[in-house]
Amino acid sequence: MPDFKVFPLPDTAEGLVDAEILTWHIKPGDEVKVNQIIVEIETAKAAVELPCPWAGVVTELHAETGQTVIVGEPIVTIDVDPGGAAAPAKAPAPAAQAESNGQAMLVGYGPKASTAKRRPRKDTAPVATAPPPVVAPEPITVPDSPAALLDPAALVPLAKPPVRKLAKDLGVDLRSLAGSGVITREDVARAASGPAAAPAPVASGDRERRVPVKGVRKMTAQAMVGSAFTAPHVTEFLTVDVTPMMELRARLKTHPAFRDVKITPLTFAAKAVCLAARRTPDVNATWAGEEIVYKDYVHLGIAAATPRGLVVPKVRDADAMSLHELAVALEELTRVARDGKTTPADMLNGTITITNVGVFGVDTGTPIINPGESAILALGAIKDMPWVVDGEIKVRKVCQLSLSFDHRVVDGQQGSQFLADVGAILADPAMAITF
Repeated sequence: MPDFKVFPLPDTAEGLVDAEILTWHIKPGDEVKVNQIIVEIETAKAAVELPCPWAGVVTELHAETGQTVIVGEPIVTIDVDPGGAAAPAKAPAPAAQAESNGQAMLVGYGPKASTAKRRPRKDTAPVATAPPPVVAPEPITVPDSPAALLDPAALVPLAKPPVRKLAKDLGVDLRSLAGSGVITREDVARAASGPAAAPAPVASGDRERRVPVKGVRKMTAQAMVGSAFTAPHVTEFLTVDVTPMMELRARLKTHPAFRDVKITPLTFAAKAVCLAARRTPDVNATWAGEEIVYKDYVHLGIAAATPRGLVVPKVRDADAMSLHELAVALEELTRVARDGKTTPADMLNGTITITNVGVFGVDTGTPIINPGESAILALGAIKDMPWVVDGEIKVRKVCQLSLSFDHRVVDGQQGSQFLADVGAILADPAMAITF
């Protein structure tokens, strides 16, 4: 006999609730191997590729591209013993299989309502010749749900997740559909075209469009709101003449040790932050309610704009890296983020963050602290500006820095000292040997 197994959406990151199906790499009838990538999903933090836990033949995909699936819901059924039957057999309903695999039964995939069966009576006494008394039928309960009377209006109709999503988008109440059995796309489309169907809640005008908030955008919004209304933000600004830094950058481009890597202003800023954090460890600490946790390492977050939204991957132990090692790490981090391949694990447990708004030509800003951290530095655009040097006005390379910090952890003196140290290193990289 065939052996069908249902693969439910796993929790790919701590606390994951749901994820969107981005791309299926398989289709029904395909043979799959163990650890073969079968689907790419987008969680609230990143895009993740899921491997198949079994080898076999794909019998059914339970979610469509673009659909949001809750953790624990089945996404694919695999026949792990395709050669075990003489004739093909239909896979069991996802919920029934999920239940046999130890997964919770899903609403809408439970058994169909049927006449309740009583347990056989234990007594074996002869049945009386007189007609038995009329007994009111017992309430019928839906498996894995609270006991309730069998009311057709209260039962959840049978429909697959893609059909439920279509009904939701078209404003169709599945309970209003007559008939029995599994509701199909055609049933929903037919109901939507009728007079009782509600209009689709997406379009609100020819010159407007509405996009659901989900994935990385949703997580970013929640995190920023939580940070802004939890940590008392203070932002300070500093304008720096970074001409010496840019001159050093030009020299390093021709240096044999740096010819294989791209040195950017962000590389210098990353090194400066790591050095300055040694002198002001408060900016690298975390508020933990009744205590402040000081970190003897720097997991440097780099805010990166991607097609899916803002992500903040980390350079682990950045304080232990040389300038060349930082340049390599930043180049790889940027490439992975641009390709949308940053994993949830790469964005956890940062200690301090840099956001490079200068790449967009922006002078400065008031960045919001990344949750779990106490400071974030914004690196502005480097521009030619008039600057007083030894009493004379000259054209110099000038950059604005801004530092937002959590005033529960970092006092004004500490924040100012850290920002001044970062500025001093960028203004004269030779200062780094004094730290």
